[in-house]
Amino acid sequence: MKVSNKFVTDNFEKNVKIDIDKYIELGGFVALKKAISNGSEFVINEIKKANLLGRGGAAYPTWKKLEAAHNRVSNEKYLICNADEGEPGTFKDRDLLILDPYKVIEGMIITGFTIGSSESYIYVREEYDYVQLELNKAIKKANEYGYLGNDILGSGFNFNIHVHTGAGSYNCGETTALIESMHGRSCRSRLKIPRVGEKGYKGKPTLINNVETLAYITAIIQKGSDEYIKLGTDKSIGTKVIALCGNVVNSGTYEVPFGVTINEIINNLGGGIRNNNKVKFVQAGGASCSIIPAEMFDLEYSYESFKEKDFQIGSGSMVVCDESIKLIDYLLATQKFFMNESCGKCTPCREGNKRLVEILTKISNGNGKVEDIDKLESLSLSIKRSSLCGLGQTSPNALLSVIKNYRDDCIMYINKGDINER
Repeated sequence: MKVSNKFVTDNFEKNVKIDIDKYIELGGFVALKKAISNGSEFVINEIKKANLLGRGGAAYPTWKKLEAAHNRVSNEKYLICNADEGEPGTFKDRDLLILDPYKVIEGMIITGFTIGSSESYIYVREEYDYVQLELNKAIKKANEYGYLGNDILGSGFNFNIHVHTGAGSYNCGETTALIESMHGRSCRSRLKIPRVGEKGYKGKPTLINNVETLAYITAIIQKGSDEYIKLGTDKSIGTKVIALCGNVVNSGTYEVPFGVTINEIINNLGGGIRNNNKVKFVQAGGASCSIIPAEMFDLEYSYESFKEKDFQIGSGSMVVCDESIKLIDYLLATQKFFMNESCGKCTPCREGNKRLVEILTKISNGNGKVEDIDKLESLSLSIKRSSLCGLGQTSPNALLSVIKNYRDDCIMYINKGDINER
């Protein structure tokens, strides 16, 4: 199996960026023309056949969201592209927006046409100010060429895209929190009923998709679902864009077919470990995902294989750590991130993550006790079970995976007080 593939990132090395003429020359807006010619049902069926799962981390079938939004009766619907990308080690959405913005824009237009929406927004965090500038230029060009605005391609379909700047927060990955932020309020999750699909932005039905998901919609409609399903495994169809970083030689954004192994990703794409050091572990999927020990790197990168081991594909980041990284300090940094990102609305997340940081700090300083491991485990499970939103529900995942896979090492570390533990 090829370790790398260019199904959706085929324009990355062709210096397209905001050059709309070059994008068109390379097949840009062919997918839009196909969508308008064949209708909404065609788009939904193609995405269904491709079994495209949401690339923001939840892995919910994209066609189901499209179909639900298409069938929902309303005189006003909104589409939102979530480009907040607030997780450490994740930058693939940023690269998609910078290196191939029209593919995302075209995916938004196709999606808007499919669900019957005429207004859409790209939610971009404030730190991505340079991305906002390039996106506004690209949107302006698309308007000038007739791919945005009124009566697109003579179809009678009207569609506009606006860039919405937000303060940005990890919590904005959750749909209700994102809507709250767009309304000018704190980025805090609310109860899911009513769901944003029924009552979202401005109280109207709203579909929220990730940057990568929208880019895949364009690529699948342009090249056909038959080409897409040739890639990947039987259950994890197609490819995934990943952000590879950490102690590898070649950090960057790569597209891999599902089914390659972690070892192949690290060695063939990442060029191995810097300074010929020994690899220790990988955190794949994002800060809210599990730590994968080096002895499990023959595991294939697919939803089914990861699920069997209680790991997560997540948003697609892959942070590689060598033997110079102290596992306890890595966990401490991760929990500090979640402690700081917690919106504070619910007690389990707000207070629980503080307590996890306190215990981990004590262990890191050499003052831990073996019973602290059970305290960490019990508290983590309580946070997961009782938090309101995805931040609290997933924030202890890395810690729990270490307790599961490295428990003996944790005990040895605490007993010896050796900060150079495995």
